[in-house]
Amino acid sequence: MSLHIIIDGYNLIRQSSYFSTFDIQDIQMGREALIDALACYKRLKRHRITVVFDGGNASWPSSRSEQHQGIEIQYSRQGQTADEVITKFAARLREKALVVSSDREVIEAATRSCAATIDSNSFEHKITAAAQVAGVEDFVESFDADGWKPTTKKKGPRRRLSKRARRNRSKIAKL
Repeated sequence: MSLHIIIDGYNLIRQSSYFSTFDIQDIQMGREALIDALACYKRLKRHRITVVFDGGNASWPSSRSEQHQGIEIQYSRQGQTADEVITKFAARLREKALVVSSDREVIEAATRSCAATIDSNSFEHKITAAAQVAGVEDFVESFDADGWKPTTKKKGPRRRLSKRARRNRSKIAKL
């Protein structure tokens, strides 16, 4: 089963200490930094990735999409939010989708659609680990300053998760 990763773009950028530094300078720089990091990640993992951004007060009346470095970029149409677009993607793809967002409403809607979910910070750490494997030094060094190091050390007591949580975990493990 192939995995389709659907990312709440601005949510991930603004939750991240790395991407938010670019976003503060210029919103376009934040988007480009995210797309570059995801392209690096895609070269290693080969999952289909769609990043959804709010079109907000865009001049185009319908939704707009484009491809950049193998990443599909989707902008919501005028009068529609990125959250609504992500919810529709999750409802259509169901078990094949993995939604990346820290927005509680988006996570709940994706869970109701049987899509797996992961919060923005956890996914950012997955991107960082992939960048470290790929040897992208400037991206990894910014996280070393934060003190986070990728590790496989297990913590906590053992207990069996629910079937839904185990399915969610297996999809996240593919990242």
